This record gives sequence, C-alpha cells and structure tokens, in this order.
Amino acid sequence: MMALGDEKPIVKHTLAEGIMGVKTRLDPREVVRGLRALFEKNPLLLQHTFKWVPVDLWTYSDMDSMKEAVVALRNKIQTGERWRMTVEKRRYTRYHKIEIIRELADLIDEKVDLENPDKILRIDIVGKYAGVSVLTPQEIFSVAKPLP
Repeated sequence: MMALGDEKPIVKHTLAEGIMGVKTRLDPREVVRGLRALFEKNPLLLQHTFKWVPVDLWTYSDMDSMKEAVVALRNKIQTGERWRMTVEKRRYTRYHKIEIIRELADLIDEKVDLENPDKILRIDIVGKYAGVSVLTPQEIFSVAKPLP
C-alpha cells in the first residue's frame, strides 16, 4: 500500500486461513488498479498474493444485515445492466450458498447474465462478517487470470 500512497494501511489476518484484510484510506478500486499496474511491471512484487477484491461495505453475515447491505448498494447496478452474484464463504455454515443467492438476488430487478455480466454483486463471508461489493469484472484482480 505504501507504494500506492497509503503510508499506514492496516493489514490483519482473518478467521479464514490464507485471507488477509487490508484497511486503507485509499479508494479500494484505485488500490486494485494500482496493484495490477505494479504486477505488470514486476510480478514478483505480489508473488505471495493471489487475489485482490475491493469491498464496498462490511456488515454482519446474518441474512437481514446482508439484505440491508445489498439494498444500500443495488443502485450501483444501473437500469439495463446485466449482473451476476458471486458468494464466497469461509468459516461459515449458517446458510448454504444457494440460500444466500436466492434471498439476495430477489432484491435486484435487472437481468442476470452469468457468463458476461456488466456488474458482479459479490458477497465475501468470513465468519460473522460479510463484505458486500458491486464491481465490474475488471475491478477484481487475480494474478492467475488476465483482465477479462
């Protein structure tokens, strides 16, 4: 993060092995763009990371809290845009992935496109917390996958 302009990011382990949380004062989408640019110049800089996902909103992982978060962010999926939902669960057994998708997808009126969405409603659950984001496919950076 220092290379991108945040001199004091907070980096913490999560309950899930292999997943770190990074709190920064920078725009998380700009961080991901910056990390992608750094990786293109020198892939070894990120040799110990795999994926970077910006999070719009953190909430609790109970269904009511996740629904509130989706309602707060659903306007980021514009009229006419196609979307899909991705749910990643770690250290969490309260709801099955299909149950989460069913409950939350009902809150969005636009058409679903699982293959080529304009936006991704991403739910990242780690224990009792859920990160909720509405992202374009390009805003997720995986060192294993080139840009879509």
